[in-house]
Amino acid sequence: MAFFLLAGLLGMGWENPPPTNVVFILADDLGWAEVGCFGQRKIPTPHIDRLAREGMRLTRHYSGAPVCAPSRCVLMTGKHLGHAEVRGNLQAKTRFPQFTEGQLPLSEQATTLAMTFRANGYKTGAFGKWGLGPVGSSGDPNKKGFDRFFGYNCQAVAHSYYPEFLWDNDQQVLLNPKPVPGHRKQAEGEVRQEQYLGKTYAPDRILTEALRFLDDNRQNKFFLYLPFIEPHVAMHPPKEWVDRFPAEWDSAPYRGERGYLPHPRPRAAYAAMIAHLDDQVGKVMDKLERLGLKENTLVVFTSDNGATHRSGNGFVGGADPEFFQSTANLRGFKGSVYEGGIRVPTIVRLPSGIQPGSASDQPGYFADWYPTLCEATGIPMGVTPDGQSLWPGLTGKNSKAERKPMVWVFPEYGGQVAVNLGRYKMVRTGLKTKQPGSWELYDLEADPEEKTNLASQKPEILARARAILNEQTSANPTFPVPVPAE
Repeated sequence: MAFFLLAGLLGMGWENPPPTNVVFILADDLGWAEVGCFGQRKIPTPHIDRLAREGMRLTRHYSGAPVCAPSRCVLMTGKHLGHAEVRGNLQAKTRFPQFTEGQLPLSEQATTLAMTFRANGYKTGAFGKWGLGPVGSSGDPNKKGFDRFFGYNCQAVAHSYYPEFLWDNDQQVLLNPKPVPGHRKQAEGEVRQEQYLGKTYAPDRILTEALRFLDDNRQNKFFLYLPFIEPHVAMHPPKEWVDRFPAEWDSAPYRGERGYLPHPRPRAAYAAMIAHLDDQVGKVMDKLERLGLKENTLVVFTSDNGATHRSGNGFVGGADPEFFQSTANLRGFKGSVYEGGIRVPTIVRLPSGIQPGSASDQPGYFADWYPTLCEATGIPMGVTPDGQSLWPGLTGKNSKAERKPMVWVFPEYGGQVAVNLGRYKMVRTGLKTKQPGSWELYDLEADPEEKTNLASQKPEILARARAILNEQTSANPTFPVPVPAE
């Protein structure tokens, strides 16, 4: 049973008109506590914090998966990882050698949220990182409901913030005649930031195109999807943003030994990317206000998974989630089905229907956004998603509704599964290794850090969760996860 902190909402009802437009902002690898309104103390995020003051924080909201592509698949299709077509980060060329970039595509049969919006008269745009099929494939964003796509089609290309080109629908747009690769090591010598900077910072160009989409469609109903790429490593933000943070944070450079690019001031660079992301959120909100669209536009802000994970004696790409307390002591990071890998900062704003400055601890996840956004805008879904609408709770109509169990079946990082029953969560890891882990069960209300395994003490709850996992997992030969009977 979920319990809400919804002061003043009980009187709200359907006398408020539904929102006309939707803006969905998706950060990349942004940890649970990496913004101020979710506990961050070192990195200022005034625009995201303002969004929280004007809307509702969802304090127990989860991503669709612990990594990029499958999380986006769950978001776009409303199918959880037990049913999703894409359950891991797999390059398209491993199954379709004709493609040189991009990830495994969604099938022709897959219906996306954008397709549903477009079928109901909405103008649709996506600006940022796609990751669900190369240009020309069945998963091409233009074939999956978007009138306009501008950005990175391929997640691997998005490791560089100064790529050679970005995609404008099916056309390549030259960005940096001298691109900066996303991976390099520098074992010796002075690490200079300038040698890893290009001409045009891709996030800035992507934002410019997104704001133009708002200008062009201010008279239309629109669904704007903004899968921004920050703060995913590599770390090479513009120097002026790095210089905003204390020099004493960094006593040694990062030399690329744990992947991605070297940087002379890795902590400052990571903070700069989050600060720049925050600035982009502010510019989107400012544009909505200037166009007179702020009152009737539903805005969602969240992240595709948790903060960057460990590698050897540090973190991938030179990030330092421990320094920034990126998970606020939640267990795990990106790539893990523990809380730190999938619980993500989430904010929903709509002045006409959502109480400003409120918070909700109703559990929810990415599979819920398909039905939620359809109910919010009053359009028919046309599909049967695995998630359920959060809209009644967001608007105060039903603040203690029971919810469906939430399911993750993740083939990567050793093979992992999880089932969230609201208060209790079942986990099993190492399923594709020689020594699979045992069943684990946690009471998230009493033990959000997942320290005490209750599997042996509450066998009936464990049995229920295991039954749900079996019922809710369909075969997927491309992304198999062997689940032991015992």
